[in-house]
Amino acid sequence: MSLNAQIKADIKDAMRAKDVQKRDTLRNIQVAVKDIEVNERREVTDADLESILMKYCKQREDAMTQFKDAGRNDLVEKEEAELLIVKAYLPEPMSDEELESILKDIITQTGASSMKDMGKVMGAAKNAIGSKADGGRINACVKSLLT
Repeated sequence: MSLNAQIKADIKDAMRAKDVQKRDTLRNIQVAVKDIEVNERREVTDADLESILMKYCKQREDAMTQFKDAGRNDLVEKEEAELLIVKAYLPEPMSDEELESILKDIITQTGASSMKDMGKVMGAAKNAIGSKADGGRINACVKSLLT
């Protein structure tokens, strides 16, 4: 079953269980999926959906930070709940050791030797790693390996 089909089925299950939080969160994801399908006139792949989920997680984390700064703990809890729902659909994140190992291989393959080559490494890393690691983590690790 594709990730998109799984989310659609889980929306139905959440509706039956009257789980408003999960239903609304998954519907927000479906809106982003529908946007791609309509605007680009193509079927959304699992890779597309994973990038949508990663973007959604990043938005929730940013919102949580802002709500914490404003002292709005009720909204922080809501964002945390949404984040847990969305992360259930993402692959298990890579450990730091796995990430570093893959990045060392990519640096060797691309022949990168300095920070000037960071763009080549980041492009290859994004393709190789996908949604198993956050872009910020990849960036920090590449910087430490190239310096």
